[in-house]
Amino acid sequence: MSCCESPWSFPLSKVGLGPAIERDGGNRYFASSAVTNPFEGIVRNEGGTTEVYLSSFVTGGFCFFYGSKRLYSRRQALRKPRIDVSMEVVPHMSESTKTPNVELPTTYDPTSAERKWYDHWLKSGYFQAGRRPDAPKYTIVIPPPNVTGMLHIGHALDFTLQDILIRFKRMQGFDALWLPGTDHAGIATQTKVEQKLREEGKSRYDLGREAFLEKVWEWKELYAGTIRDQWSKMGLSLDYSRERFTLDDGLSKAVRQVFVRLYDKGLIYRGKRIINWDPAARTALSDIEVEHKEVNGHLYHLRYPLADGSGSITVATTRPETMLGDTAVAVHPEDERYKHLIGKMILLPIVNREIPIVGDEYVDKEFGSGAVKITPAHDPNDFEVGARHDLPQITVMDEGGKMNEFAGPYNGLDRADCRKAIVKDLQEQGVCINIEDHVHQVGHSERSGAVVEPYLSTQWFVNMKPLAEQAIVSQKSGAGVNFVPDRFEKIYLHWIENVRDWCISRQLWWGHRIPAWYHETTGEIYVGMEAPEGAEQPGSPWKQDNDVLDTWFSSALWPFSTLGWPEDSEDFKRYYPTAVLVTGYDIIYFWVARMIFTALEFTDRIPFKDVLIHGLVRDADGRKMSKSLGNGVDPLEVIEKYGADAMRFMISTGSTPGQDLRFRFEKVEQARNFANKIWNASRFALMNLEGFTHEQIDLSGELSTADRWILHRFNETARDITRLMENYEFGETGRLLYNFIWDDLCDWYIEFSKLTLYGDDPAAKRSTQSVLAYVLDRTLRLLHPFMPYLSEEIWQHLPHEPGETIMLAAWPEYRADFEASGSVKEMELLMEAIRAVRNIRAEVNVSPGKKIELLLKPTGEAEEAIFSRNEIYIQRFCNTSAYTLDRALTPPDKAMTAIVTGAELYLPLAGLIDIAQEIARLNKELDGLNAEVERVEKKLSNEGYISKAPAHVVEQERAKGQDYRDKRDKVLARIAELQG
Repeated sequence: MSCCESPWSFPLSKVGLGPAIERDGGNRYFASSAVTNPFEGIVRNEGGTTEVYLSSFVTGGFCFFYGSKRLYSRRQALRKPRIDVSMEVVPHMSESTKTPNVELPTTYDPTSAERKWYDHWLKSGYFQAGRRPDAPKYTIVIPPPNVTGMLHIGHALDFTLQDILIRFKRMQGFDALWLPGTDHAGIATQTKVEQKLREEGKSRYDLGREAFLEKVWEWKELYAGTIRDQWSKMGLSLDYSRERFTLDDGLSKAVRQVFVRLYDKGLIYRGKRIINWDPAARTALSDIEVEHKEVNGHLYHLRYPLADGSGSITVATTRPETMLGDTAVAVHPEDERYKHLIGKMILLPIVNREIPIVGDEYVDKEFGSGAVKITPAHDPNDFEVGARHDLPQITVMDEGGKMNEFAGPYNGLDRADCRKAIVKDLQEQGVCINIEDHVHQVGHSERSGAVVEPYLSTQWFVNMKPLAEQAIVSQKSGAGVNFVPDRFEKIYLHWIENVRDWCISRQLWWGHRIPAWYHETTGEIYVGMEAPEGAEQPGSPWKQDNDVLDTWFSSALWPFSTLGWPEDSEDFKRYYPTAVLVTGYDIIYFWVARMIFTALEFTDRIPFKDVLIHGLVRDADGRKMSKSLGNGVDPLEVIEKYGADAMRFMISTGSTPGQDLRFRFEKVEQARNFANKIWNASRFALMNLEGFTHEQIDLSGELSTADRWILHRFNETARDITRLMENYEFGETGRLLYNFIWDDLCDWYIEFSKLTLYGDDPAAKRSTQSVLAYVLDRTLRLLHPFMPYLSEEIWQHLPHEPGETIMLAAWPEYRADFEASGSVKEMELLMEAIRAVRNIRAEVNVSPGKKIELLLKPTGEAEEAIFSRNEIYIQRFCNTSAYTLDRALTPPDKAMTAIVTGAELYLPLAGLIDIAQEIARLNKELDGLNAEVERVEKKLSNEGYISKAPAHVVEQERAKGQDYRDKRDKVLARIAELQG
């Protein structure tokens, strides 16, 4: 058949040069199909004849030809490297003659689409809440990133999940607010700026407090802008008109009010307790700012003599320098070895100070010697023991980590140097009786890198137990927050039931300055929203506390302070409480719990309905990303290479609530390929929808089996995706979307639709166009929260109901009238038969382009009717030269057989393959398998090998042997089948 005799033809005016053949600016043209791979060639005009030199071709793909009046396409296997075709080369249509829905370029350019659409969305105000004042509200406040630099891939996961939810709810008709903001990040930001000053040979003290803070504000403005730019590149639909910063005036007012009210209630106090101390930065640290690193250290066994000379008691420590601050040795009161010693005195070596032996149940009598040195000023557990026994608290170091006057002869030494000196002295005195190598975890400051010192210090604290009690009652009564996954509720309750007082003061300049003033004469402490009267006057005795609040203090108010609290603002009344908090499991205690505490205390409501917990993003090997390993991933680099949609789709659909995610670049490539598949399918659809409008979509007419099937499958998919999205199952959502688009829509429906679209029945064609336009439009809506740019770019070219943007298009809802179980059964039967034929082709190495004889024996009348009705699909997609459908069919000899639900299929081997050649090939394969079986059996019969080789290696060999035998059996069966 020549190309002009092809039954698959349609008017040239439907396509023009663009969708079928594209030119690269020279004489190279590209022909492509929406679903199959493209091929390319060189086109040369000579004497009115155009010669196409093919450089690549995929067998069975589409080939496009131009005639003088019609464009012909033929699915065939072209074996010649050169074909001559008389054709008319059509120039590109001008902009004025283009129809909007045929403008999709050959390839999708993420960079231009992302820039174009984000700017358009911003300028159009689509991200702004309040556009639907009568709609139900849905609020998310973004977990504020620190203004310390670039966002990492963990941020990308966190923010993408939130954006998916906001876009989903916006399309469902909610008044959706996603409030952006950043955190001042006290010590993190101050450390960065101080580091920059050190490079200039300066310190913050050289500048003074006010000038230094000006520098930090400059840093903040620079990096807040950088963060906004990164948000935009990720495609986040944030309401920038409501952007907040934790040091904004409104939020600062909220912080002061909370501090004052808690102080007035007796829940904030100033006292002396053990805290995490950074001797390099000279500030208190929160637990989350302490990194525990494995250190190869030592365990020192010290023998303390009894003061009366009657014996000694042995203790062990990893920090012998702190023994100078020991004020007791503790033993378990029921330990028979030491019961008689309780109340006796010990003579502390070096300083020769008497200290008591006390009985305390804190001691584990099974661990070590069963005796523990107690240093109340340098260990949090010892502090509690000391409080119970009214022991003195002796601090032997200063704030810089140097030994002080209570360290006796070691006064002025750095703590590390003191350790060396004191061990030497203790060994000489016979006190240090043993030193063991000991691997243990040592806390280091996340910012300065210094070893953190448990340190007795006067600080501001929050009494957390009364606040936690409200949260516990709320949670256990069923009125608390909903954790996803729910196992994190137990972790949350465990933490808040064992809550400790919170050290909230930091020895920094950047942050919320503590609203407390001290009277230099009377010692009075004043706490208030504003300074005491006259405090700003020169010479005033009132001096404000120099410390600032822990960053987490202001973060704890984030869900309501960002919406205007303590004022009864319109936003607070409208959008609080929020719908969901998306966060990592590592900050449930540090942030999530504290937000719940403060919200219940100050608003009488939980701050969010749900807490969606995600895991960490790890590298491909499962390792935590870190600078030291050099395995971090910059989301902007991923976006630049693959596009924002590919990154978003990979990290969101690859995540499971509460589980860590392994970041693999091949998965991002798969997501990009998925986007390209959607793009090519859409180009095909638009080729066949040119001039077709939304008003022409009519799903009430006579629909084909494939049309009814795809509507049913879309309906099922939309229903299931909606349910999964409501339950935060993004991974399963991605799987459903991927399978529906790639398999059902592209690989099956679009292929089936070509028979109608290229056919001669205008009514059937119009029905299929309606279904194709409708399903593609609605599928893009399901895809939009995950791939906003791609979906918008394509949707703008589709015939769709009136609307400016896909982000405001209605989310697809389930339609009972799309249920078509009969059509589903028909399509499943047809697809199974087609797949079976394709599998047989692959099995016997017959190309898809070679025509075959197919004999089909249905099992019943219903199945026969289905195959008869849909004969055109079987013949087309099985590529038959002859087709027989007969319930009384007698199976032929020497045929490949497949059994499917409702039918038996036979492909006679005669003419399909050269039987003698195939038997020879299989015999050669059989020889190789026999050799492998013999080799493995010989190895496994060797007792020396069995006894010496590791068990798992022997097991692997056994598995190999079984695999070779299975393959050999299949080859033998195939040979027998061919020989008849």
